[in-house]
Amino acid sequence: MAEGLRERKKRQTRQYISDVATGLFVERGFDAVTVAEIAEAADVSVNTVYNYFPAKEDLFLDRSAGLVDRMSRWVRGRGKGESAAAAVLRELREEVEAVSPRVGLLAGYGAFMRVIEDAPALRSRLWAIGQEVQVNLEQALREDTGAADDDPMPHLIAGQLSWVHATVMGVIGREMVKGRNPREVSREVLVLLDDIEDLLGEKVLNYAVRGTG
Repeated sequence: MAEGLRERKKRQTRQYISDVATGLFVERGFDAVTVAEIAEAADVSVNTVYNYFPAKEDLFLDRSAGLVDRMSRWVRGRGKGESAAAAVLRELREEVEAVSPRVGLLAGYGAFMRVIEDAPALRSRLWAIGQEVQVNLEQALREDTGAADDDPMPHLIAGQLSWVHATVMGVIGREMVKGRNPREVSREVLVLLDDIEDLLGEKVLNYAVRGTG
């Protein structure tokens, strides 16, 4: 369905407020900027800001909604004969090899990560997002395998795969903060992914292989 004029204007307003806020946070730090200052800089009311972003953290992590179901989408969309772990590793390799901004491989990501490092509220929100990612992944694994509620395997596998994802994203963030070239970091993280796969046990690597029938 085509986007209506009203919806497009709301989306554009939301994006503009987020962009203004992000610029201020990068320049001055998350804790040093108030919602009132963001509203003034964006030429909107404080109420308008809160209508689009219920919490100040949402202004900076406005794209987190796409993260919480990323791994569960990868697992649900895996091909025949592919395990859950293989799907996650494949998707991560493809993103890293493509030097994708979706995994933080872009100029300017270091400045973004420095804001998070200096703001306990943002670090706390990122931790909560990570927990939500794992819960969604566990649910996808339970539904896909038909595991019983008291079967611990979906929880354990989701924990392992969440560690894989968090490790890759953490290394990328750390290296980009150093001002590294995204392509150089990409090459190093591809090697890291091979090392990670070597560390995973057979139970993890062969869990939830999609049937070929």
